Amino acid sequence: MAFEIIETCVNCYACEPLCPNQAIYQASPHFLIDPDKCTECIGDYMDAQCSSICPIEGAILDELGREVNPPGSLTGISPALLAKYQAAVEATYQTALAAKSA
Repeated sequence: MAFEIIETCVNCYACEPLCPNQAIYQASPHFLIDPDKCTECIGDYMDAQCSSICPIEGAILDELGREVNPPGSLTGISPALLAKYQAAVEATYQTALAAKSA
């Protein structure tokens, strides 16, 4: 049983010093978790320390590949609402780009 940090990690260094097992280490292009050292903080804390401090939704996965902090869990913005606003921003950008090219 071990967590995994994926490419959405922004190397903010928040999780590394909190790991009670020193399982998190700096790597390139993002931090990684040594699966031989990670216990998901079971027996040490009620919640995994890395996921409790991580500011990036979806950057840490559990042993089944599920996001520990899924989209919307930290911001309160549902994935559907986020997609709606991202589409609106993209449409506005494309309109401005087309107007500039004309």
